[in-house]
Amino acid sequence: MATDIQTETTVFRMTPRGWHPYIKLARLDRPIGTWLLLLPCWWSITLAAGGFTNMGLREWAYMGLFALGALLMRAAGCVVNDLWDRDLDGRVERTRTRPLPAGEVTVRQALAFLGVLLGLGLAILLQFNALAVKLGVLSLLLVGTYPLMKRITWWPQMFLGFTFNWGALMGWAAVRGDFSLNELPGSLPHVFYLAPAWLYAAGILWTLAYDTIYAHQDKEDDATIGIRSTALLFGRHSRHFVAVCFMLAILSLGVGKHFGAPSPYSPALIAFLVGHAMWQLKNWRMDDAQSCLSTFRANRDFGFLAVLLTGF
Repeated sequence: MATDIQTETTVFRMTPRGWHPYIKLARLDRPIGTWLLLLPCWWSITLAAGGFTNMGLREWAYMGLFALGALLMRAAGCVVNDLWDRDLDGRVERTRTRPLPAGEVTVRQALAFLGVLLGLGLAILLQFNALAVKLGVLSLLLVGTYPLMKRITWWPQMFLGFTFNWGALMGWAAVRGDFSLNELPGSLPHVFYLAPAWLYAAGILWTLAYDTIYAHQDKEDDATIGIRSTALLFGRHSRHFVAVCFMLAILSLGVGKHFGAPSPYSPALIAFLVGHAMWQLKNWRMDDAQSCLSTFRANRDFGFLAVLLTGF
């Protein structure tokens, strides 16, 4: 795999050439990242509403607003990541043609573009209640620091999970306005019963799974230049690690569904999630970069199955 940029896609054919460096910078040609950021938001919106059948115009509008917000904030996160990594990206085969290392965009231009994205994101965020706005502002700390983690820890995938799944908390906050419980069903700590906390945990575990798969594309280059990842940490045992993460993610989704809005459909939908995870593990070839990429992208469908779980 010489590059991760596919310039023959529709978004490049339908836009002026002068926009192309910014489209590349924002990864608008590769929407998988937007889906992976958005879907945990939809998990929490649907669960907080009590399922699709209880969703009104407000909740459906929130689904749309979170979709637009995910597009903008994923783009902003990519710009931040590329600003931090512009020197490293030039030393990795898959990323050396990205706009900053390739010289298509200057640092000043990238910062100006980032400002536009953040301004538009703020306009979306201000449509929600105060708690959701506060959580949205806090998310910027994660967005800004995540790119550093691959330099200081073997677990950057976990920090990506903290960042990418923050919407599991924000979606619930937008719909419910708080994280309180009217009645505690037992003597365990309050947080144990909070459905959004279980969704957030599920998202982090899911990210550990899919981003470990993704990181196997770059393991040789990463090892050479000193970048750390769970792919390098677990090496040949990565399949076992990914399997454990998937199973714990599905368990957390099931517990969150149980505390949020129990449903007789849950066992069947959980079985579909287990089947999809098993299919990924069976077909993933960790030494084949194309297999890593296609398996990683398949997690959009896993995330949609989780939306069905939280929505029915």
